[in-house]
Amino acid sequence: MTPKSCAVIGSGIGGLAVAIRLAAKGYSVSVYEKNFSPGGKASQLIINNFRFDTGPSLLTMPFVLGDLFSDSGENIQNYLQIEKLKITCKYFYDDGTILNAFSEKDDFILEAASKTTEQKENIKNLLNYSKNIYDLTADLFLFNSIHQLKNIFDKKYLRALLRLHQIDTNRAMHEANSAFLSDPKIIQLFDRYATYSGSNPYTAPATLNIIQHVENDIGAYYCKTGIYSIIDALYRLALKLGVIFRFGTNVTEILCSDIKVKGITASSEKIDYDFVISNSDVNFTYQKLLKDFSSFQSKIYKNLEPSSSAIVFYWGVEGVHPELEIHNILFSRDYKQEFGEIFNLGKIPLDPTIYIYISSKFNKADAPSNHENWFVMINAPSNKNINANDIDSLRNTLVEKIKSTLKIDLSNKIISENILTPENIEANTNSTRGSIYGISSNSKYAAFIRQPNRSSRYKGLYFVGGSANPGGGIPLVLLSAKFAAESIIKHERF
Repeated sequence: MTPKSCAVIGSGIGGLAVAIRLAAKGYSVSVYEKNFSPGGKASQLIINNFRFDTGPSLLTMPFVLGDLFSDSGENIQNYLQIEKLKITCKYFYDDGTILNAFSEKDDFILEAASKTTEQKENIKNLLNYSKNIYDLTADLFLFNSIHQLKNIFDKKYLRALLRLHQIDTNRAMHEANSAFLSDPKIIQLFDRYATYSGSNPYTAPATLNIIQHVENDIGAYYCKTGIYSIIDALYRLALKLGVIFRFGTNVTEILCSDIKVKGITASSEKIDYDFVISNSDVNFTYQKLLKDFSSFQSKIYKNLEPSSSAIVFYWGVEGVHPELEIHNILFSRDYKQEFGEIFNLGKIPLDPTIYIYISSKFNKADAPSNHENWFVMINAPSNKNINANDIDSLRNTLVEKIKSTLKIDLSNKIISENILTPENIEANTNSTRGSIYGISSNSKYAAFIRQPNRSSRYKGLYFVGGSANPGGGIPLVLLSAKFAAESIIKHERF
């Protein structure tokens, strides 16, 4: 029997994962990528002997990645070396407070209580509350698609509906965290998890506090040779399973007859396929690839609030700085003002929170001897065209904040630089307006209106990636591929 053929548009983590799952089931899979290497947002940058992961920098829920390999008949240990971080993140506050978020929960709670006025019991209660949200929702919203009809009749689904108030949809994250905690520093620390979905903790539903449990209880991990090693491993596995890759090939249209997908146009060539999977941004797929400007689905996604974007400085830095960890946060003085500037005013924050990721702390090959590779990121509004004056001003702000907070003067230490802006993100990855996660989660209904993995309008069209169900971040993107593959196996039989 001739296997059904499919085109995957984009070779990000979601595109690679769905290609692997389908190839393992006997489908004929071709992946189209406009760039000349796989990865999408999770690519790598090598400049002047410094290597950087360009996007994701932290791995959580590694068992989801392990399941992809085992479901494909492989052992992940033959492809990747993954270890749990001893310190998930190091936090720096403007008053000089320094807090290590130890991966062992009791150590973290003791550290937080000893460095602030927060009570240990309050932190324990908050983490137990976050675990309860996870226990209530994981089977329904994380490990199974909310769009599959069979799940509606599942006892767990019905039980979750009866306990919906415990999922905490009616409060904002900040409101819930403030109800458990009293110290502003610890509240700010837990509020920051909203940024994992590109959202605002002052408006995003407290349900997102599930992220606290995922990172603090399940754990945060790293790959010994960087996050890009995940892309490399998935790419090698896909090739082993017979997936065909066409790099440097831009898909410009998804071909349809009425509402049935027939194939794609790639580099001016029309190619027939039995079905198509988009690993591109949902808005880009509707507006650019389908030329759909009028359907309900197209209009609703166009009008939803986008997630935040980012500005990243990739700095090759002279010297080694033992006072820093792999992951570091330099908090702003006024978190509410920072998010108001991003989401309400659409401007670069005057006092941004700074995230510094230094992969050469664990992979010495990522930087020359006696140097480090600093991935320095701030959250920024989407659809923001950054000019040279903006960049110069922001660079000065970051250097001064790093100097005042860390006592590290970078004035003469930055020997190499590359910059990523929202405009670059859109150009490189087709992410509409440079938003990192598609739509934001700044409303309690966001999780339910995110694009389903199987199109309800176009027969033979499927979606994977951070802008589709269940959301952004490495584990969720991998799960989007799992949901899409399960739906395809059900509806695209051969």
